[in-house]
Amino acid sequence: ICFLLFAVLYIVSYFIITRYKRKADEQEDEDAIVNRISLFLSTFTLAVSAGAVLLLPFSIISNEILLSFPQNYYIQWLNGSLIHGLWNLASLFSNLCLFVLMPFAFFFLESEGFAGLKKGIRARILETLVMLILLALLILGIVWVASALIDNDAASMESLYDLWEFYLPYLYSCISLMGCLLLLLCTPVGLSRMFTVMGQLLVKPTILEDLDEQMYIITLEEEAIQRKLNGVSSTVEYQTAELEQELEKVKSKKTNLERRKKASAWERNLVYPAVMILLLIETSISVLLVALNILYLLVDETAMPKGSGGPGIGNASLSTFGFVGAALEIILIFYLMVSSVVGFYSLRFFENFTPRRDDTTMTKIIGNCVSILVLSSALPVMSRTLGITRFDLLGDFGRFNWLGNFYIVLSYNLLFAIMTTLCLVRKFTSAVREELLKALGLDKLHLSNNPRDSEAKPSANGHQKTL
Repeated sequence: ICFLLFAVLYIVSYFIITRYKRKADEQEDEDAIVNRISLFLSTFTLAVSAGAVLLLPFSIISNEILLSFPQNYYIQWLNGSLIHGLWNLASLFSNLCLFVLMPFAFFFLESEGFAGLKKGIRARILETLVMLILLALLILGIVWVASALIDNDAASMESLYDLWEFYLPYLYSCISLMGCLLLLLCTPVGLSRMFTVMGQLLVKPTILEDLDEQMYIITLEEEAIQRKLNGVSSTVEYQTAELEQELEKVKSKKTNLERRKKASAWERNLVYPAVMILLLIETSISVLLVALNILYLLVDETAMPKGSGGPGIGNASLSTFGFVGAALEIILIFYLMVSSVVGFYSLRFFENFTPRRDDTTMTKIIGNCVSILVLSSALPVMSRTLGITRFDLLGDFGRFNWLGNFYIVLSYNLLFAIMTTLCLVRKFTSAVREELLKALGLDKLHLSNNPRDSEAKPSANGHQKTL
């Protein structure tokens, strides 16, 4: 069962990566083999990331199914042993990908072989293994020094010798804490950004808009740019490239207008408002659950996310509302994951990290796989810490030391609720603020935080239009 699940995830991950991977030019056989090996390792990592994302929803729905059909013959394969095994495998493969496979893929891709050795795959593998050993020694030294500075105790120093039982879980706990902090930064931004993203994907209502007039104006702009391109000499490469980029933007705007014009009245006036209201309800429920979890943390010690074993799989429902509550938890978990990915690529520091279809280098694919692995591995921990679900973390996920620290967990919940509320308030008040500034004539003072909104956009006939 584990093999079949992973095989499906691997195939889906392979198609996703090959869709974004840059199509290889005529390469030598050695570079082609290196790229192929790096591709397989990246696909394995992305499949593990998908498994880590699906782990918590699969466990929740399995628990409800076992409660509903305890004696059914056809679901005997779905038991606590399988769920615990999946959690342990997800933890093991996450460690393997994060500390071994992805560093190997990166160094293997960048290696050329040591000077004096015969060039080839063996020389590149040797250089990669040496780099991995040096990296492991560097990380071990950093953790050793950090442990000596923070907890200078003979027992803690001796525990570092226990590589499997202490060192790797401790290191993975630090990585998970970093992933949760990254999710704390990305998720509120993504929750507010989701409204813009869905607005770009869906057709907006045509209220106070004349699509025919806009189509006429955009057609005139396209014809004007085309005449300029025909009149510009081919020797002036800079002007030609600039005009071609402007023409592509105008064509994309024209395509969007044509799509909006062809859309049915149901799609324009019903789907868009319904999706916006659904996003607002899901975000409000998430903030409400976090607020309730803060109250639980203040009055009840059992609300801490530190793994306590729980009643076991199939013995008790994890939600107060039964199957409906479990379904709501699963929807919120997926919504938080999608929002965190959207927020991750919306941050200025990671904007250039966004993969492009058929134009993403293998190095950038490796970086994206590592980032998604860190986010997906921290998702079950974040969901449990915020009180989105009461499912106790199984496997090595529940062994993180910082999950038992009351002040860290409480601060995490408070920061998430405050940052999400501020992002949403800023999102929904920015448009009203801009219109008030324009109505009062203060838009010329550049009080807006968004320079694109404060700039005047003249229409094709030279007159400036305002709402």
